[in-house]
Amino acid sequence: MSVHGKAGTTILVVDDVAASRYALGAVLRRDGHRVVLAATASEALIELDVRGRAGLLPDVALVDVGLPDMSGFELCRRMKETPPFAALPVVHFSAAWTAPADRCRGLDAGGESYLMVPAEPEEIQAVVRAAARGARHRCDAEAQAGHLTRLAETIVDVQSARCPRELAEAAAAGTARLTHGPAAAFVLGDDGELHRGLSRRRAAVALPDDGAHTAVVHLIERGMSGRVGVRDTVVPAPLWPPGFFHAEPSAGPRLPEDARLTLARAREGCAPVCLATPAYARRLLPDTGRLVARLAHATAVAAERLLMYEMERHIALTLQRSFLPAHVPQTPGTEVVVRYEPASRDTEIGGDFYAALGTSQGLLTGIGDVVGHSLEAATVMVEIRHALRAYCVEDPDPGRLASRLDRMLQRYHPEVTATLCLALTDPADGRTRVANAGHIPPLVVGDDGTAAYLRASGPLLGLGLDRPEPTETVLRPTDRLLMVTDGLIETRGTDLAVSMEHLRTVAADAPPGVTPLCDTLLTCLGHDREDDIALLAMRLRAEAL
Repeated sequence: MSVHGKAGTTILVVDDVAASRYALGAVLRRDGHRVVLAATASEALIELDVRGRAGLLPDVALVDVGLPDMSGFELCRRMKETPPFAALPVVHFSAAWTAPADRCRGLDAGGESYLMVPAEPEEIQAVVRAAARGARHRCDAEAQAGHLTRLAETIVDVQSARCPRELAEAAAAGTARLTHGPAAAFVLGDDGELHRGLSRRRAAVALPDDGAHTAVVHLIERGMSGRVGVRDTVVPAPLWPPGFFHAEPSAGPRLPEDARLTLARAREGCAPVCLATPAYARRLLPDTGRLVARLAHATAVAAERLLMYEMERHIALTLQRSFLPAHVPQTPGTEVVVRYEPASRDTEIGGDFYAALGTSQGLLTGIGDVVGHSLEAATVMVEIRHALRAYCVEDPDPGRLASRLDRMLQRYHPEVTATLCLALTDPADGRTRVANAGHIPPLVVGDDGTAAYLRASGPLLGLGLDRPEPTETVLRPTDRLLMVTDGLIETRGTDLAVSMEHLRTVAADAPPGVTPLCDTLLTCLGHDREDDIALLAMRLRAEAL
């Protein structure tokens, strides 16, 4: 093969003159090309169709302008309008003299070049090589654009992950798309927890055991010890645990494979990540290693953000749990049960709270929610609860307590609002005063299967608006006063009134007692909630009246 030719290049020559057809074929073969011959445009289209179905399209078409069944210009136009052939470069040629306008027609039809024959063999070879080279460059550019598009799509998935596990899964799937092979991704948390994702190319059986994960942690820690940025390394098969790239087939284990690891850390002190593939996979496509490195860096940046959020969430939940005990002190003559369920791991933290406080005028129960989902919401929740405990010592009236808390928020947290419902119950006679600040009103649930909301309403805390007088009612020993936050019932796309009616019917059907009431509500309504849930149920003991 000539040094000018490219191995595997195939040229389609379309010429109705047999001698010319074979002469052109000989010139091109001497330059190292494979040659396919066609005498008419129809033959050429049939040849292209057959080769296209087999995935063996030629690299260049050399087309005579004066074909018997249609002009070479028309053949070119049809080829460019047919998607499988549209990228095939066309070089027109003619043995007859042609005006510049005719040559322009060839270019306007989609041709890449125009030859006048007879021509020197070197000129013919050079024109065809140039057309093939241009086609290869376009193909490479399109492939590169495709790789970059897949990389961009993967980075969007990575940045959309809501937890380290989702991050690892998105990174593994993206690595598999870039390398066209199996992949695994790992995110190592500050506490040493390893979050893993495997590409879908790997069967979901025979997952690696804990020992394999411990080995991966060791490799990541050793590979990124004292380092930041991105680095690439190959781990020999004996050191890389089997099972991450392929499930073990029933016929027997696969041969061990070397693993290529791309390790990344956003900055010092942040969690390292690892994208792993079989070592052979990244040799199949150009620039694959560079694209995987970019993905690893994006994954490391996302991991830093997610793990920082996880830490913030842990702090907030610790605050909430420390100030919202699972059991509250019992006031003589009453029974109070509380429940608190944080939202799922993948969602944000909230500011739900409850309180049950003995006062000089009876039992003060309350439930509320600081608007927003953040560490600030959780800390403001703690302030409100402390303030409520302090204020009720001097004056436990629900209306005046709500006004004082409203002023406290306006002064110290002017950008924060909160909902709150307070009820002061005298165990001696069941008289109850209720002040509501934008919260779901209390539900009075009877042991006889009845349930009704109290008519208690008012503006949110933090707005500085006038408040109505508290609502008064009398509770019986067979009544239970139920207070909940909206996390128990609020569903995206469902009207709140519909959700409140659902709560009312579920509560009415619950067994007698405050504990069975709370358990029933959480069982029926508390699954897969996007917000924190707080409940407080109170009843009078019969001997108190």
